[in-house]
Amino acid sequence: MPILLLEGVLLLALIAIAVGIILGKNLLSAIIIYCAFSFTAVLLYIVVGAADVAFTEAIIGTISTVYFIIAVKSISKGAKNGRKKD
Repeated sequence: MPILLLEGVLLLALIAIAVGIILGKNLLSAIIIYCAFSFTAVLLYIVVGAADVAFTEAIIGTISTVYFIIAVKSISKGAKNGRKKD
């Protein structure tokens, strides 16, 4: 029964984190919250007994978070420089 309770708590956390991502005003904060979503999913996969899926989620979650942050930083740097009009 405690495992079932832990699974329920993790599922509720995933739902709450997903709502936080959707309602986030700042793009960078949404990316960080997405990282928390990925971490919570890893915990859930470990509890369920799918260690291989948890490992894959950890790798993909980390790589995608880094790529998202790099993309947002490069886009914001380009927006600060502005475009020159000919």
